[in-house]
Amino acid sequence: MGILGLLVIAVGLSMDAFAVSISKGLSMQKMSYKNAIIAGCYFGGFQALMPVIGYLLGVQFKEYITKIDHWIAFVLLVFIGVKMIIEARKVSPVPDASFNIKNMTMLAVATSIDALAVGVSFAFLKVKIIPAALIIGATTFIFSFFGVKIGHIFGARFESKAGYAGGIILIAMGFKILLEHLLK
Repeated sequence: MGILGLLVIAVGLSMDAFAVSISKGLSMQKMSYKNAIIAGCYFGGFQALMPVIGYLLGVQFKEYITKIDHWIAFVLLVFIGVKMIIEARKVSPVPDASFNIKNMTMLAVATSIDALAVGVSFAFLKVKIIPAALIIGATTFIFSFFGVKIGHIFGARFESKAGYAGGIILIAMGFKILLEHLLK
């Protein structure tokens, strides 16, 4: 597989992280480049790590992973989305814009499950996994970083509704992932 093919895969894989990054930016009262870098590192790091893990697991677990990946992503995204909506309903006018380890790890895992399955397919295709993982990780970092910024610009105009919008985006993504797999 060539660089162009890997870039196309990387962009496709990074779209979920991009959407989640937008929702994180929506809930930020003040733009923080530190948080944009944190989002990029978590999402890019997990998107780079998961194909490597998938590659190492190979065909041995392909059936099990592809059968439940959509359920894992669905549950994690809906859980975080509902949490964001609940936070938006609290007295505080600013929704929880947490970039803590627990929250970011759950989101990063939820958005990178598909990358695990891609890593398994890379094992069949004999793709050089380290360069592929680096391309996927770097692409996702860039999309996530700018996603936070884009989300913040939008969120600054609709501060009180930002938590609701971010939560709805995450829940919708969870349903999208679930439906895509169930309707195949």
